[in-house]
Amino acid sequence: MVIRDENFDWRSRCPISSALDVLGDKWSLIIIRDLIIYGPRTYSQLLESPERISTNILASRLDSLMCLRLIERENANASSRNNAYKLTEAGAALRPVIEGLGKWADTHLSDFHATIIKMQ
Repeated sequence: MVIRDENFDWRSRCPISSALDVLGDKWSLIIIRDLIIYGPRTYSQLLESPERISTNILASRLDSLMCLRLIERENANASSRNNAYKLTEAGAALRPVIEGLGKWADTHLSDFHATIIKMQ
């Protein structure tokens, strides 16, 4: 499935707003984070994330991220059961964004969140 302007609810022509349309919910960022940190993950492994994403939200976000070509199934011809998801080149390009967000949180949220994990 290809997402085109008429199939996706873009709020604005602004690139930042458009990026937030795609990545502005925490679940999409958590999925991308897990794939950056751990590499390919199955649906079940993504469900085990400590943030406890619900099954319907996970399925919805995986579909959206695949449609936007940020992730793909490791084996496109195999059934979805136990088929791992992995980042595409476009998804992997989000690494510096995710790392930058983590570093920002290290610097600016540690006074408010005593148990935050420090980035390396």
